Amino acid sequence: MVTANGSNSKVKDKLWNREYLKVMMCNFLLFFAFYLLTPLLPLYLDEQFEADKDLIGVVLSGYVVATLLIRPFSGFVVDSFSRKKVLTICFLFFFLCFTGYIGAGTLLMFAIVRTFHGIPFGATTVANSTVAIDVLPSSRRNEGIGYYGLSNNIAMAVAPSVGIYIYQATSNFTLLFWLSLLIAFAGFICSTRVKLPHREQVKNKPKLSLDHFFLGRGWLLAVNICFFGLCWGVMSNYVAIYGKEELGITDGTGVFFMLLSAGLVISRLFGAKSLRAGRMTRNATVGVIISLVGYSFFGFVQAGWAYYAAALLIGLGNGQMYPAFLNMFVGVARNDQRGTANSSILISWDLGMGLGILLGGFIAEQIGFIAAFRFVAFMQAAGALLFICATASFFEKRRLSK
Repeated sequence: MVTANGSNSKVKDKLWNREYLKVMMCNFLLFFAFYLLTPLLPLYLDEQFEADKDLIGVVLSGYVVATLLIRPFSGFVVDSFSRKKVLTICFLFFFLCFTGYIGAGTLLMFAIVRTFHGIPFGATTVANSTVAIDVLPSSRRNEGIGYYGLSNNIAMAVAPSVGIYIYQATSNFTLLFWLSLLIAFAGFICSTRVKLPHREQVKNKPKLSLDHFFLGRGWLLAVNICFFGLCWGVMSNYVAIYGKEELGITDGTGVFFMLLSAGLVISRLFGAKSLRAGRMTRNATVGVIISLVGYSFFGFVQAGWAYYAAALLIGLGNGQMYPAFLNMFVGVARNDQRGTANSSILISWDLGMGLGILLGGFIAEQIGFIAAFRFVAFMQAAGALLFICATASFFEKRRLSK
């Protein structure tokens, strides 16, 4: 009897269970398909439609607007209905949207497709991350959330490298669109195979309240993560053009994203133990400071070594910071608000990214890319200062789970 109980406990607390691995694979394929195109779209719009930097920023930020509009409702839907059904339906539409890039023959059509794609992307990311929390044992949740983020962080770092390599070898954007379509289809198939534990419906739960669309208890966390999303938006979307125009680096962007990926992986692995112990504010503090050094290299040191060093440092910093923030959002939310907690951090991150894409394009057009990345360094410094002086204590006062 004792042995049986002990065995059951071990099974229950197993972190790397089958469903968790499936959800991580879904997340990896989702982000890989999307970010395979991200650093190349500015080049595509420039070459295919001769769009200037201001217009490129507007077109690329369209998906962020759509994502921001859908995510509050995504959190409510995920918390109110079958998460498995929500996930598979959203993933299906995410996959289908890639066909639009192949058929878009004008800048207007491309802008419409890109904007509309933000709807299933925003909804799927909320659903998938909430499902990940559901399949994790409660005793390993903080640690598991940290590892879960590896799947999208690696995809966001490796996919651009793969996309750039294929483009340099073929100069064929259509091939990249088809490849993203196939990868998204594989992710959809994977999502249909996920099995979730039974979830009791919450009784007497208010159907329409503000706290089921955005996590009000985490408002300062949301403001803070917006700063860091802005910095990431400028970096991830304009690094290829910045390297080419300012530093003369035409074939090093793939290496940049590989270093970024290495930093993310190393940082996640070393930060997992602290997350398991509940030291979220420590991880976040270390992460935002390391990222600040990386973004400062971008803005104030115009040299090849600084370009690559920045990639590694930003990866190390974000690998510590983002999972800590995600755990903090979950930590101030009730159990029936996991979807809302996930949607809230993603809303805040995407709002920052959207602002970064718009402002980065505007500043680059009016002053230059060096000025744009110096602006990013100042924004990262402001976000780090806000966290150290206010947000860390804000979280500790409001956290519901230790």
